[in-house]
Amino acid sequence: MDSFPGLRKVSSYASITDVDEVEISKLLEKKKVNLERKSSFDERSFSELDGYRSGIDTPSSSMRNSFEPHPMIGEAWEALRRSMVNFKGQPVGTIAAYDHASEEVLNYDQVFVRDFVPSALAFLMNGEPDIVKNFLLKTLYLQGWEKRVDRFQLGEGVMPASFKVLHDSARNSDTLIADFGESAIGRVAPVDSGFWWIILLRAYTKSTGDLTLSESPQCQKGMRLILALCLSEGFDTFPTLLCADGCSMIDRRMGIYGYPIEIQALFFMALRCALAMLKHDNEGNEFVERIIKRLHALSFHMRSYFWLDFQQLNDIYRYKTEEYSHTAVNKFNVIPDSIPYWVFDFMPTKGGYFIGNVSPAMMDFRWFALGNCVAILSSLATPEQSMAIMDLIEARWEELVGEMPLKISYPAIESHEWRIVTGCDPKNTRWSYHNGGSWPVLLWLLTAACIKVGRPQIARRAIDLAEARLQKDSWPEYYDGKVGRFVGKQARKYQTWSIAGYLVAKMMLEDPSHLGMISLEEDKLMKPLIKRSTSWTC
Repeated sequence: MDSFPGLRKVSSYASITDVDEVEISKLLEKKKVNLERKSSFDERSFSELDGYRSGIDTPSSSMRNSFEPHPMIGEAWEALRRSMVNFKGQPVGTIAAYDHASEEVLNYDQVFVRDFVPSALAFLMNGEPDIVKNFLLKTLYLQGWEKRVDRFQLGEGVMPASFKVLHDSARNSDTLIADFGESAIGRVAPVDSGFWWIILLRAYTKSTGDLTLSESPQCQKGMRLILALCLSEGFDTFPTLLCADGCSMIDRRMGIYGYPIEIQALFFMALRCALAMLKHDNEGNEFVERIIKRLHALSFHMRSYFWLDFQQLNDIYRYKTEEYSHTAVNKFNVIPDSIPYWVFDFMPTKGGYFIGNVSPAMMDFRWFALGNCVAILSSLATPEQSMAIMDLIEARWEELVGEMPLKISYPAIESHEWRIVTGCDPKNTRWSYHNGGSWPVLLWLLTAACIKVGRPQIARRAIDLAEARLQKDSWPEYYDGKVGRFVGKQARKYQTWSIAGYLVAKMMLEDPSHLGMISLEEDKLMKPLIKRSTSWTC
């Protein structure tokens, strides 16, 4: 995959000398505004942590005083720095994995947009914002390239899944190669890249106080192009975003086609981040109005139809079918017999979560970690729902955390269902990789969510588990087994986001004010939540 055959004929393969990069180069040369990290930017979305939430009973100052650096932190930073990629002498990202033992490099030697996010947060928290700024500008530059898969041209706003820097020592030149899905397994464009880019732009701005980047014409246009793609009107009657399998962190067929929770939560968070950064000029105001309308509809839809707790499960269990008109209670005509048996044992009486997918006659009841954590951080989840997600994690610790945090999905798909849903995918066998595997990178998302909800002790317990094995196992990409006991059968070693995810979790627990760059407070205008019981008793 690293050779990218055939790309010479399309403009997603080009040397810097072939494309005008003058405007973005000017931005790279600008000095940032010298403001403190805790700037006043976007105060609407995050009040600056007087104690992460009123529910926490340990002051952040005493938490910092009690924090003792773990000996593996030093090695983690060394490993993270080894993964850095330079373009023309400037750091522009980190490669996916630094695994010398692996015979197949595949695309692990590239800079992935989603993979770089925890690396970027680690650098921002460590007071090293330049690599993050360079990354944001470089991917913004790549967004402007013509994107073709076979003979079909992708939307103008699509961000690359990844890029690679080729060094020509003979000519003393660097060349960028970008992948927009044309080289990916399954040939699927990454829907999440654009959302992560917007979220990271806000994180950079919150961390540095440098408004010049987000307010630049280039970044404003980049945001608008991404938003134009996902806010376009069509035949869909739902405010959620219709997506193919393989368009996110779960980048191969895993039965998430439709409206996967990961994409909906990232979509919601990116919309809120963009709302805080868009200029209120003629072009910006048009998108601001569309974003506000979509956020209201999306929050209602997700909180009403994707949310599952004991009461809602019992309601669905008693659903009638074939209901017609706007008075229908079972709006998606879900057949109660389609509820999998495991859900009844899995669901505690206290706790809940956003299920994997909802569409006509289909509810995917699987737990997906990333979507639920982002729902908390973006305030897509109400405070009550956020607390319920934490209750579920504690109640089902063995299933969702086990011996290595954190299960990407639960439960695993097995037997005949596995053959049908995954297409007999030999990598996504049961309790492996995306099919119920345990991913250390999710530790930073879990930690951030725990701090926001005011339950850092859950994160501390998970970090203790990771510290017992991660360094000894050479920072693998993922773990296999029902409780994450075994290093993944095809897992790369020195996986960069496993390393960065650990560092971010540790730094956030040490200084909870870091949460401000990746968390959004609840928007009071989206309240009150329409209670399910209202529609149920119609």
